[in-house]
Amino acid sequence: MEAKKNTISILMVPWLAHGHISPFLELAKKLTNRNFHIYMCSTPVNLSSIKKNVTEKYSQSIKLVEIHLPSLPNLPPHYHTTNGLPHHLISTLKTAFEMSTPNFSKILQTLNPDLVIYDFNLPWAADCASSVNIPAVQFLTFSAAVVALGIHMYDKPGEMFPFPEIYLHEYEMLTIKKALEYLPGNKFPFDEALRRSRDIILVKTCRDFEGKYMDYLSSLVSKKVVPVGALVQESIDQDGHEEIMQWLDKKETSSTVFVSFGSEYFLSKEKIHAVAQGLELSKVNFILVIRFPQGERISTQDALPEGFLERIGERGMILEGWAPQAKILQHSSIGGFVSHCGWNSLMESMKFGVPIIAMPMQVDQPMNARLVEYIGIGMEAMRDEKGNLQSEEIAKVIRKVVVDEMGKAVRKNARELSEKMNAKGDEKIDGVVEELVALCNNK
Repeated sequence: MEAKKNTISILMVPWLAHGHISPFLELAKKLTNRNFHIYMCSTPVNLSSIKKNVTEKYSQSIKLVEIHLPSLPNLPPHYHTTNGLPHHLISTLKTAFEMSTPNFSKILQTLNPDLVIYDFNLPWAADCASSVNIPAVQFLTFSAAVVALGIHMYDKPGEMFPFPEIYLHEYEMLTIKKALEYLPGNKFPFDEALRRSRDIILVKTCRDFEGKYMDYLSSLVSKKVVPVGALVQESIDQDGHEEIMQWLDKKETSSTVFVSFGSEYFLSKEKIHAVAQGLELSKVNFILVIRFPQGERISTQDALPEGFLERIGERGMILEGWAPQAKILQHSSIGGFVSHCGWNSLMESMKFGVPIIAMPMQVDQPMNARLVEYIGIGMEAMRDEKGNLQSEEIAKVIRKVVVDEMGKAVRKNARELSEKMNAKGDEKIDGVVEELVALCNNK
């Protein structure tokens, strides 16, 4: 599998989660348009879904490379992905991935790439690369604000974060501490991998709204922070779905909210009820995406409040499992995005100029929600002091953002940010290319 002459070959190793693989793949596509050759390395179960997103246009310049994880009794091959993985096995998956280091070393020897691009929690990938004198660069699929806050809290405990607009409620701190418990050795996930990145760190962001956080992160880790832009999947890759599009076509401009909580978060029945009641009270049209964990046998009707489907009638559409998010967000009848504030989802919303009703659920999402409010492109539906969702609050914020006069500024800000991001096109990738070429030339 030799790369063509005069091209730079890159081996990419994302964490085994859709929310990480997707931006890595979008970055790969952008780089192949600039004469790079990409090897995308993941487990067979992940590669089978990646394959669908590598269209014919990219089939020669993006090659998929299997990495096999060791066989562990509680981690069969279909669990070599976070998709549908029981939460308590995340730490086991991370350990198994790390145990595949010898396999990764063999892949490096076979392909001999010019560069390795690795994810936030894979310091071993950088170690393998540096042992054979291949530069390795970290690519962060989180916001710069989140990473800067995390490093700050780890490096400077007890010291105030210099940007008070990015903060955590007490109940959010508890969920983050709980999430860190699942990490081997209970270590802060960014630190080791960040320190190993050669000279620069790539971050999925834009200087337009994260400049000061990028600069602070750079000062914390003594490396240049290079933004790669929004990396939104082209909706041309999401063909079909006529029924959804036809339903949206019948709705008035900006009259409908899209409601989704990401590809790997499952709402409890209580939360589904709170969201559904909020949508009902808002009197706004909506598309609601509901997901259930693998193997959970429950019908959508049973998960929703009694009589809900009858009461909302044509005003709402319920989708189970997956939805063509980018395609839906671009539709003219969409006027708001009720979002968990995963970074990929927020970037799509920003790119398409859709204001956000923020309902963060876990890990980095609360900090992303604060950023959304701070830059004025959305509003957060506040919870009670215990962190419970409130239907009336959800309805109120949806109406403010989509319908009411007081949401006018938010709608305008979202539109203007989108125009700014789209006007710049792929110029950020040119900066990335420049940095990567320089790194490879200075091996």
